[in-house]
Amino acid sequence: MTYCVGLKLNRGIVMMSDTRTNAGVDNISVFRKMFLWEAEGERSVTLMTAGNLATTQAVVSLLSERMKPAEERGDPSILEAPSMFQVARIVGQTLREVIAEQDGRSGLVADSAFSATLILGGQVRGGEPRLFMIYPEGNFVEASDDTPFFQIGETKYGRPILVRAYDPDMSFEDAVKLLMVSFDSTIKANLSVGLPLDLHIYETDTFHHGLIRRIERDDAYFNMISEGWGVALRDAFNALPPYSFR
Repeated sequence: MTYCVGLKLNRGIVMMSDTRTNAGVDNISVFRKMFLWEAEGERSVTLMTAGNLATTQAVVSLLSERMKPAEERGDPSILEAPSMFQVARIVGQTLREVIAEQDGRSGLVADSAFSATLILGGQVRGGEPRLFMIYPEGNFVEASDDTPFFQIGETKYGRPILVRAYDPDMSFEDAVKLLMVSFDSTIKANLSVGLPLDLHIYETDTFHHGLIRRIERDDAYFNMISEGWGVALRDAFNALPPYSFR
């Protein structure tokens, strides 16, 4: 399982992913699920992946392969697309191609065992920062004022705090704190999601990668948030008026 979140703020985009993959309780591994590409001064693109590992690795490899000089490839590159919308189209088409190829080899015709869902965020010079969720079919939706964040993977446990506490004007620091609470809630509820966590913060109109950080198991701040959130929830619960059977 996986948990990834992309938040669109007024000052930029914050993205966080876990790194746990499992094929049963006795086969747990760590794989990166966040990938970044940059043409400094012109664009920054971040992709997070959930789903079949072979599918997502193939998509990332193809996207990177297609960044070679034009004479060495026949497909468009996400570093040349004129807008984030066009980047999303390329990523969606690549995902659809990979799933169709793998399904064809295996003979699957129903729900694909090779399914994957992606979150794409970034900015291309001349446009605003944009955030997309890309589905296995290759189609996608864009974040808006009404839907300012996307989750993929094990989404239900970490969603309530995002819905209640998200503010488009919040600082990057508060956004990271919010995501840590969301991830901590998910990790405690589902053993298939786990640390380390990968974090990327992109600031509007910088056109290069911002802060990139891996949050390890011994991260002092994350552990403080985990413990403090548990205490705060118990205190808030105890402060609520008691229920009466009268």
